Amino acid sequence: MNILISVIICTHNRADYLPKAIQSLIDQHTPKDKYEIIVVDNCSTDATKKVVEQFSNRDNVRYLYEPTLGLSHARNTGWRNANGKYVAYLDDDAVACPAWLDTILEVFESVTPRPGCVGGRVEPIWEASRPEWLSDWLLHGLAIIDWSDTPRALTNLSAEWLVGANMAFPLDVLKNNGGFTSGLDRVGNNLLSSGDVFLEKQITKMGYSCFYHPAISIGHHIFKSRLNQGWFIRRYYWQGVSDAAMQILQERPSVLQRLRSAVAKVKVFIKSPKKIRRLILPTNDPEQFTQKCFDLITLGQIYGLLRVAMP
Repeated sequence: MNILISVIICTHNRADYLPKAIQSLIDQHTPKDKYEIIVVDNCSTDATKKVVEQFSNRDNVRYLYEPTLGLSHARNTGWRNANGKYVAYLDDDAVACPAWLDTILEVFESVTPRPGCVGGRVEPIWEASRPEWLSDWLLHGLAIIDWSDTPRALTNLSAEWLVGANMAFPLDVLKNNGGFTSGLDRVGNNLLSSGDVFLEKQITKMGYSCFYHPAISIGHHIFKSRLNQGWFIRRYYWQGVSDAAMQILQERPSVLQRLRSAVAKVKVFIKSPKKIRRLILPTNDPEQFTQKCFDLITLGQIYGLLRVAMP
């Protein structure tokens, strides 16, 4: 077997979307004997396995079952069973452009020094009208990114990053780093996130770059159920919890240090009546709602620091 790249789709109860994602990989320009498609079923209770069986006539499609619930577990199961030199990830509700794999391989094989992670543009597939209060910045909470039309290394991952819906790695880099941490990302229906960004930061510490190429492009379904303010309020509060989790993983602060950090954030927050008023009052103004979401990140950070600091 001469597999050059393994594509991993991690899925949990998305049988209605999964066929479209798999088909977009089957339709790649890359020769079929150069890549494999691995679907990692993470505790699905729907028809996920039957969906994958519909593609059983394809020699390069494999089904794996991961019994431990959690996106990080599914992602790690994927690369640990991969035969390729490189490993790419596509979300189960996404669609890759036909040149997706070719462009990923081109970047890995032509950019020097070789990047440790590559990814690209994610465009929305709207399932309902975009709300007037939804700013361009808040699209990032839906894993929608479009950093530029120019391929380049990302030098500040706090400002620009690659997303787990559309990213790829050399297999040896994943092995050397240990893959995705189990302390981040979705477990069932919670909105914990940032396992992708945390891994990118770990990879840059190893001396590699994270490379963005706009032609590594996918479409990402935006569910109608997410296009309401309640979902974004939850999403950005949990972003703060995720940020706190990353801080703890990176800095290993003591319990006292976590408490001090949380208290300092509380003091800054309560000194701003504007922030409190913004949290309480409803708004359809895009700028005001964006600022409300930023405030919710701070509240999530406070909770995230305290929940691991308190017994």
